[in-house]
Amino acid sequence: MTSEKSELLQGTLDMLILQTVAAGPMHGYAIGQRIHRISRAALDVQQGSLYPALHRLEERGLVTAAWRETEGGRMAKYYSLTRKGRKRLEVEKSEWARLSEAIALILAGQPEEV
Repeated sequence: MTSEKSELLQGTLDMLILQTVAAGPMHGYAIGQRIHRISRAALDVQQGSLYPALHRLEERGLVTAAWRETEGGRMAKYYSLTRKGRKRLEVEKSEWARLSEAIALILAGQPEEV
């Protein structure tokens, strides 16, 4: 992430990667580009953050990886979501929705309910 771009909360990158590969197998560079494109350039995932996250997700059994040839003829590691990863993604999305709602309430300045 660059300093002028939005910084991700710890753990948020994993959720974004899982959501991105849920669409189908993708290599690391394509995952970063898709996150950048879908976020309308608000999120710029640097390789130094992306690849360690992909490795961590693979070690946890949330994604699998296989070497395949890219459209350009190069070999790249393609990542796919596992069943365990799909379940974890649903939990993460639910938790994110709950957290987002709580933050929105605070930002709206709603009076406390007693």
